[in-house]
Amino acid sequence: MAKRLLTKGLVLGVLGLASVAAQAGQAGGGGCGWGNMVFEGQRGLIPHLLATTTNGTSGNATFGLTSGTNGCDSSVTLGYGGRSLFAMNGMLDNIAEDMALGQGEALDAYATLLGIEQQDRAHFAQVTHENFGEIFASESATGEQVLAATLEVMSRDERLARYAKQPA
Repeated sequence: MAKRLLTKGLVLGVLGLASVAAQAGQAGGGGCGWGNMVFEGQRGLIPHLLATTTNGTSGNATFGLTSGTNGCDSSVTLGYGGRSLFAMNGMLDNIAEDMALGQGEALDAYATLLGIEQQDRAHFAQVTHENFGEIFASESATGEQVLAATLEVMSRDERLARYAKQPA
Protein backbone atom coordinates (compact mmCIF):
# COMPACT_ATOMS: atom_id res chain seq x y z
CA MET A 1 0.00 0.00 0.00
CA ALA A 2 2.78 2.45 0.93
CA LYS A 3 4.68 1.59 -2.25
CA ARG A 4 1.53 2.25 -4.31
CA LEU A 5 1.00 5.65 -2.63
CA LEU A 6 4.64 6.56 -3.18
CA THR A 7 4.42 5.59 -6.86
CA LYS A 8 1.19 7.54 -7.28
CA GLY A 9 2.78 10.56 -5.55
CA LEU A 10 5.83 10.41 -7.82
CA VAL A 11 3.66 10.19 -10.94
CA LEU A 12 1.55 13.14 -9.83
CA GLY A 13 4.68 15.10 -8.94
CA VAL A 14 6.28 14.48 -12.33
CA LEU A 15 3.04 15.36 -14.11
CA GLY A 16 2.77 18.55 -12.06
CA LEU A 17 6.34 19.51 -12.88
CA ALA A 18 5.78 18.67 -16.54
CA SER A 19 2.76 20.94 -16.53
CA VAL A 20 4.80 23.76 -15.01
CA ALA A 21 7.60 23.15 -17.49
CA ALA A 22 5.22 23.17 -20.43
CA GLN A 23 3.51 26.35 -19.32
CA ALA A 24 6.71 28.12 -18.32
CA GLY A 25 7.92 27.81 -21.91
CA GLN A 26 9.99 30.78 -22.92
CA ALA A 27 8.94 33.19 -20.18
CA GLY A 28 11.69 35.76 -19.81
CA GLY A 29 13.30 34.57 -23.02
CA GLY A 30 14.93 31.29 -23.93
CA GLY A 31 17.54 30.39 -21.32
CA CYS A 32 16.14 32.41 -18.42
CA GLY A 33 17.37 31.31 -14.97
CA TRP A 34 20.11 29.24 -13.44
CA GLY A 35 18.38 25.97 -14.31
CA ASN A 36 18.65 26.80 -17.99
CA MET A 37 22.31 27.74 -17.51
CA VAL A 38 23.15 24.50 -15.66
CA PHE A 39 21.34 22.28 -18.19
CA GLU A 40 22.23 24.34 -21.28
CA GLY A 41 22.39 22.31 -24.48
CA GLN A 42 20.48 19.35 -23.06
CA ARG A 43 17.08 18.21 -24.24
CA GLY A 44 14.44 15.81 -23.07
CA LEU A 45 11.98 15.66 -20.23
CA ILE A 46 14.43 15.12 -17.36
CA PRO A 47 16.72 18.14 -18.09
CA HIS A 48 13.65 20.36 -18.63
CA LEU A 49 12.11 19.22 -15.34
CA LEU A 50 15.38 19.72 -13.49
CA ALA A 51 15.91 23.19 -15.02
CA THR A 52 12.36 24.21 -14.14
CA THR A 53 12.74 22.85 -10.60
CA THR A 54 16.05 24.68 -10.17
CA ASN A 55 14.50 27.94 -11.34
CA GLY A 56 11.36 27.47 -9.27
CA THR A 57 12.94 26.41 -5.98
CA SER A 58 15.55 29.16 -5.88
CA GLY A 59 13.40 31.98 -7.27
CA ASN A 60 16.29 33.01 -9.53
CA ALA A 61 14.17 33.40 -12.67
CA THR A 62 11.87 35.80 -10.83
CA PHE A 63 14.89 37.73 -9.59
CA GLY A 64 16.37 37.64 -13.09
CA LEU A 65 13.20 39.06 -14.63
CA THR A 66 13.03 41.94 -12.17
CA SER A 67 16.75 42.73 -12.33
CA GLY A 68 17.47 41.91 -15.98
CA THR A 69 20.04 39.25 -15.02
CA ASN A 70 20.31 35.44 -15.25
CA GLY A 71 19.65 35.51 -18.99
CA CYS A 72 16.12 36.85 -18.44
CA ASP A 73 14.49 39.52 -20.58
CA SER A 74 10.98 40.68 -19.71
CA SER A 75 10.67 42.54 -23.01
CA VAL A 76 10.36 39.35 -25.09
CA THR A 77 6.90 38.43 -26.37
CA LEU A 78 5.39 35.50 -24.53
CA GLY A 79 3.99 32.70 -26.65
CA TYR A 80 2.06 29.53 -26.13
CA GLY A 81 2.65 26.54 -28.37
CA GLY A 82 0.17 24.16 -26.79
CA ARG A 83 -3.47 23.39 -27.39
CA SER A 84 -6.17 25.94 -26.80
CA LEU A 85 -7.09 26.36 -23.15
CA PHE A 86 -10.74 26.09 -24.17
CA ALA A 87 -10.15 22.73 -25.85
CA MET A 88 -8.01 21.42 -23.00
CA ASN A 89 -10.54 22.29 -20.35
CA GLY A 90 -13.57 21.20 -22.38
CA MET A 91 -14.96 24.71 -21.98
CA LEU A 92 -15.72 25.47 -25.60
CA ASP A 93 -18.94 23.46 -25.66
CA ASN A 94 -20.07 25.02 -22.39
CA ILE A 95 -19.28 28.52 -23.64
CA ALA A 96 -21.27 27.82 -26.82
CA GLU A 97 -24.26 26.59 -24.82
CA ASP A 98 -24.20 29.56 -22.45
CA MET A 99 -23.69 32.04 -25.28
CA ALA A 100 -26.66 30.58 -27.15
CA LEU A 101 -28.73 31.09 -23.99
CA GLY A 102 -27.25 34.52 -23.27
CA GLN A 103 -26.12 33.63 -19.76
CA GLY A 104 -24.30 31.05 -17.68
CA GLU A 105 -21.24 30.21 -15.63
CA ALA A 106 -19.03 29.26 -18.58
CA LEU A 107 -19.88 32.50 -20.38
CA ASP A 108 -19.12 34.45 -17.20
CA ALA A 109 -15.80 32.61 -16.86
CA TYR A 110 -15.01 33.44 -20.50
CA ALA A 111 -15.75 37.11 -19.82
CA THR A 112 -13.45 36.96 -16.81
CA LEU A 113 -10.65 35.43 -18.92
CA LEU A 114 -11.07 38.29 -21.38
CA GLY A 115 -10.66 40.80 -18.56
CA ILE A 116 -14.21 42.12 -18.76
CA GLU A 117 -15.13 43.96 -15.58
CA GLN A 118 -18.12 42.84 -13.54
CA GLN A 119 -20.29 45.82 -14.53
CA ASP A 120 -19.89 44.96 -18.24
CA ARG A 121 -20.45 41.20 -18.11
CA ALA A 122 -24.23 41.26 -18.64
CA HIS A 123 -23.68 43.48 -21.69
CA PHE A 124 -20.99 41.07 -22.91
CA ALA A 125 -23.44 38.16 -22.53
CA GLN A 126 -26.09 40.07 -24.51
CA VAL A 127 -23.73 41.11 -27.32
CA THR A 128 -22.19 37.64 -27.71
CA HIS A 129 -25.67 36.08 -27.62
CA GLU A 130 -26.82 38.40 -30.42
CA ASN A 131 -23.71 37.53 -32.47
CA PHE A 132 -23.59 33.81 -31.63
CA GLY A 133 -23.74 32.77 -35.31
CA GLU A 134 -20.72 34.90 -36.14
CA ILE A 135 -18.67 33.81 -33.11
CA PHE A 136 -19.43 30.11 -33.58
CA ALA A 137 -19.45 30.19 -37.38
CA SER A 138 -19.23 26.39 -37.58
CA GLU A 139 -19.73 23.40 -35.31
CA SER A 140 -16.03 22.63 -35.65
CA ALA A 141 -14.82 26.11 -34.64
CA THR A 142 -11.58 25.99 -32.64
CA GLY A 143 -10.89 27.91 -29.46
CA GLU A 144 -8.61 30.24 -31.41
CA GLN A 145 -11.32 30.94 -34.01
CA VAL A 146 -13.93 31.57 -31.32
CA LEU A 147 -11.58 33.93 -29.49
CA ALA A 148 -10.74 35.86 -32.68
CA ALA A 149 -14.42 36.14 -33.61
CA THR A 150 -15.35 37.21 -30.08
CA LEU A 151 -12.70 39.93 -30.11
CA GLU A 152 -13.93 41.09 -33.53
CA VAL A 153 -17.52 41.35 -32.28
CA MET A 154 -16.36 43.14 -29.14
CA SER A 155 -14.26 45.60 -31.15
CA ARG A 156 -17.42 46.81 -32.92
CA ASP A 157 -19.30 47.42 -29.68
CA GLU A 158 -18.76 50.83 -28.10
CA ARG A 159 -18.81 49.50 -24.55
CA LEU A 160 -16.74 46.34 -25.14
CA ALA A 161 -14.18 47.68 -27.62
CA ARG A 162 -11.70 48.58 -24.89
CA TYR A 163 -11.53 44.91 -23.86
CA ALA A 164 -10.92 43.70 -27.41
CA LYS A 165 -7.48 45.25 -27.63
CA GLN A 166 -5.26 42.25 -27.01
CA PRO A 167 -1.47 42.80 -26.87
CA ALA A 168 0.44 41.50 -29.87
